[in-house]
Amino acid sequence: MTTFAPAHAATPGPTGSRGPHSMEVRNVHKSFGPYDILTGMNLNFVDDAITTILGPSGTGKSVLIKHLVGLLEPDQGEVLIFGQDIWKISKPERYELRKRFGVLFQDGALFGSMNIFDNVCFPLRKHTDMHEKDIRDLVMDRLQEVGLEGAAAKLPSEVSGGMRKRAGFARALILDPDIVMFDEPDSGLDPVRTSLLNDVILEMHERHKGTYMVVTHDMATARKVSDYIGVVWKGKCIHYSEADAAFNSDNAFVRQFLAGDSAGPLGMD
Repeated sequence: MTTFAPAHAATPGPTGSRGPHSMEVRNVHKSFGPYDILTGMNLNFVDDAITTILGPSGTGKSVLIKHLVGLLEPDQGEVLIFGQDIWKISKPERYELRKRFGVLFQDGALFGSMNIFDNVCFPLRKHTDMHEKDIRDLVMDRLQEVGLEGAAAKLPSEVSGGMRKRAGFARALILDPDIVMFDEPDSGLDPVRTSLLNDVILEMHERHKGTYMVVTHDMATARKVSDYIGVVWKGKCIHYSEADAAFNSDNAFVRQFLAGDSAGPLGMD
């Protein structure tokens, strides 16, 4: 099979207002038994921007997220968060660092027995000693921002999938994180609700700033929300650039994947 070279290496972008390189992975390898998932992953995320990570299923995107939040330790390489190798600090320090992350999981990951309000305020009650009145004011502000102020008393089972995603987003933002990650936020949503969620992502990023990472298979989402795009294949990032440059890449694999063309290196793999 023909080997297709990366469009270019994943190099650092401009520094944002919260300091250089909020997230960086250097030559990260991870295997599970005989399966090599990450095979030398290198990525420097541009600060205070939205980076979308794209790539075929099974190429290590979700495993990358778990490394960045400190749930998986690499077999080799470094995971740097705000310049700290998270596996060279103590477990309590790593736990504190995780509080600077917000994560929106595919299904929202809401507690089914709690109403929307209690789901969103859960991190505040667990990690802070805020007064209940202040908690209520902050939670209602976040729910209003994502258009759910009228659903605060409802259970997750009583609202739509799109509303559950927005509630999960409000919870991800409740501690004012520096980094927010989205693991296929559009999964299970129809095109209209996906577009509405993308609008919320853009509005909240504009309002709160921070470094956002979006993992998706949806090209409409990638085109709409991305400042930067990284393309992952076989456990490596083979392309990282501004979004327009990615969609106009002359790299065979990147061009094929972003165009959804079955004829090319991916189709033969």
